[in-house]
Amino acid sequence: DTPCGLTDSQKGFVIEIGQTAVISGQGLQPAERGFRVRFGEVLRVILHGRHGSGLGSMGKPLSAPWEKVRAQMGAMPQYVCMSNRLSRRILLKASSAAALAAFFPLSACQGIARGFGGRMNPISLAQWSLHRAFFDKRLDPLDFAQVSREQYGLGAVEYVNSFFKDKAKDLNYLAQMKQRAEDHGVQSLLIMIDGEGNLGESGADAAIENHKPWIDAAAYLGCHSIRVNAGGSGSREEVAAQAADSLHKLAEYGQPAGLSILVENHGGYSSDGAWLADVMRRADHPGVGTLPDFGNFRVSSDHMYDRYRGVEELMPYAKAVSAKSHEFDSDGNEIHTDYTRMLGIVLNAGYTGHIGVEYEGSKHSESEGILLTKQLIERVLSA
Repeated sequence: DTPCGLTDSQKGFVIEIGQTAVISGQGLQPAERGFRVRFGEVLRVILHGRHGSGLGSMGKPLSAPWEKVRAQMGAMPQYVCMSNRLSRRILLKASSAAALAAFFPLSACQGIARGFGGRMNPISLAQWSLHRAFFDKRLDPLDFAQVSREQYGLGAVEYVNSFFKDKAKDLNYLAQMKQRAEDHGVQSLLIMIDGEGNLGESGADAAIENHKPWIDAAAYLGCHSIRVNAGGSGSREEVAAQAADSLHKLAEYGQPAGLSILVENHGGYSSDGAWLADVMRRADHPGVGTLPDFGNFRVSSDHMYDRYRGVEELMPYAKAVSAKSHEFDSDGNEIHTDYTRMLGIVLNAGYTGHIGVEYEGSKHSESEGILLTKQLIERVLSA
């Protein structure tokens, strides 16, 4: 399952040597746009989109866009390696970095943060960052991918089911959502699921069944995961045992589609990093993981878990990361979280995936909060 000799931690992600450029899409079909590339000794390309992206699953050759590139480069990549994961990421080695540099003008590679030893992490946008606009009907959930790309320069999104609660089985609606993401070169990463039951409650069979349609919906959209809630009303031990069992069962259901089941620190026991890490070990399934959130560490009204310790405990199991923000000072720093320290924890854990912008504050407008969060991530990682 691991392509081209990559380790699991590297699989499907971009590790670069050299500078940054974007294939913006001159002469490419909409489904072929949105590639993020870095060039130098090794070129690796991450593709925005999955099934239905226009490559591989739609009958086109995997090298289709590069036929247009070859005329400009004078050479084709030496090899193309496709992971068999649903995420449809492409890894390739360029035969001529100089030719590539001549072809691609350096441009603002939007939504890419690099730093901490030359590593690069793409940035995504969590739909919750615009929750007021969606709940007030000022934004249509179907427009989220376009808004992410055009207003914030971000080419990957994390959906929240609360904004299209009754659409898990609506294939017409999901098809529109999928197409709009593809039209704008936006990758659908995951769906955050709320309101379908806590998986740590005694007798969680109903909650497990409630989540299955969302796994199917996420697979259809091309996501790699859904985020669930592992809370419960029993003792610490009882909730942990039930949550682990429920997560394992959901991961078994999602495995054929390549879908992972993620738990976010989201209040109650789940905001205790040590507790949630123990649940991960008990669940004992490669399709179960965490979505560490920088800010959700209130275990109870009188107990706030240390956020830095919590993220460090959750990162070994992380398949996504939420850079939660609430308020910024005049220098553009988040006043509750030291992003330099926190992002250091994230990257030192070997994480190479997306870092999700999730603004939840009220001092700044939603748009301003998103941009401030994105700019802070980029500034810290480029230092």
